[in-house]
Amino acid sequence: MDHLRSPRSRRRLALAVPVVLSLTASLGFLPAAAQAAPDARAGQTAAAEAPRLAYVVNTRTDHRTIASVKRAIAGAGGTVVATYDRIGVIVAHSAEPGFAPAMREVRGVRSAGATRTAPLTAAATTDQGAAQPLTAGQAARTARASAAAGAGEPLEADQWDLRAIGADKAAKINPGSSRVTVAVIDTGVDDTHPDLAPNFSAAQSANCVGGKADTSAGAWRPYTAEDYHGTHVAGEIAAARNGIGVAGVAPGVKVSSIKVSDPDNGLFYPENVVCAFMFAADRGVEITNNSYYVDPWLYNCMDDPDQRAIVDAVNRAQLYAQRKGTLHLASAGNSNHDLDSDAIVDDSSPDDSTPVPRTIDPHECYDVPTQLPGVVTVSATGVDKEKSYYSSYGEGVVDVAAPGGDGRYQIPDTPSKNGRILSTMPNNAYGYLQGTSMASPHAAGVAALLKSEHPWASPAQLQRLLKAQADNPGCPDSYDQDGDGAQDATCEGGGRVNGFYGFGIVNALRAVK
Repeated sequence: MDHLRSPRSRRRLALAVPVVLSLTASLGFLPAAAQAAPDARAGQTAAAEAPRLAYVVNTRTDHRTIASVKRAIAGAGGTVVATYDRIGVIVAHSAEPGFAPAMREVRGVRSAGATRTAPLTAAATTDQGAAQPLTAGQAARTARASAAAGAGEPLEADQWDLRAIGADKAAKINPGSSRVTVAVIDTGVDDTHPDLAPNFSAAQSANCVGGKADTSAGAWRPYTAEDYHGTHVAGEIAAARNGIGVAGVAPGVKVSSIKVSDPDNGLFYPENVVCAFMFAADRGVEITNNSYYVDPWLYNCMDDPDQRAIVDAVNRAQLYAQRKGTLHLASAGNSNHDLDSDAIVDDSSPDDSTPVPRTIDPHECYDVPTQLPGVVTVSATGVDKEKSYYSSYGEGVVDVAAPGGDGRYQIPDTPSKNGRILSTMPNNAYGYLQGTSMASPHAAGVAALLKSEHPWASPAQLQRLLKAQADNPGCPDSYDQDGDGAQDATCEGGGRVNGFYGFGIVNALRAVK
């Protein structure tokens, strides 16, 4: 899933300094609202059976303005679902066709827009390709190899990714502090899995679908075993070293689940993600992992009022979390796009209705949350420490790289000979996935180790530490992986910072030293 970072899923773009400044400037000059609030329902021709859509309405944060805007929402035919007073974001539903334009005319409203293009129903990620379950025969063979190699976990012989970043050695020095929590904003986490249960934080978990946090017991779990993405990600970060299955990069830290995937289509709508960032911040989460892009737009263009409102709402929430001490990491995407190029063809948006191909400038149209200010963007590598064939990249956009797997061109000498990433799956199972969805949690695990070593580090300081400990292999002389004589991607930059690896591949061992 690239929504969860697969071809159809989410592709995460990372943000370089120029992009951050550009985005910050754009958000700083959102159009001022007009002066008069509507005194009647907007859209006089709206039919009673018109489809109901979800909206974000972004306002000033004073209580008088928020109260006034909520009255205007009701007057325009809307219903308030959730209000985040501290950042001035209101989630609303309405069946009125003219609801968003009407709200943009309300005094105090900075931006407003629909968060989807398809109607609400009763009731995406960045992995590349389908999951490959670990069979009993494979598990037995790997367990024998692990025991022979003296590995601590039965399936560790197949975890080339841990050895690639020194996480196996780092665990012997500092496995991470239980005072540090990484929240997996995703499809839910099966906290009953024996490799996850010891490190799971239920008090910092919730279901944010619909834009309002549900903290009832188990609400954070995946809907079905097919919603495995979040469970896999959680294991990569913090699967316990308990003699069962696999190990995570930071096996001593806590992991929580904030579910944001729609139960009907699996999409990650803006109001869900706003709720997730706010919940993580208010529950004291130190790090969030974001292996997805916010639906329905792969890139949100600032000249479109709906997409502008999405960027505004999610950015307010993630900045609030940063101010509260939370560092965000996100996947760069699986489209092999140069995110620093002049133009990218987006043929997947909107992904909740009928996509309309368009050419966008990634410096003006943003992948959310990856390209938001302060978010760490992570590209993917394989066992040979080369950029994975699918991973998006871009000079000044990618911050760091991490193992995400490459089952096509980079095959490890492990019992399974599988170049993907082995981790936890729902119902006590294990399986292989690859994608920038898998790279981001590896970097999040290293960030958690750094936070354990430097508990007072701010998100900005933690990001600097993450970049400082990374190892940069530099741009390759050639990147012709399929051997057809043509370059499959072009790496720009030098040995210290470049478009394939950013500041380099994260290093868990250096993080704890």
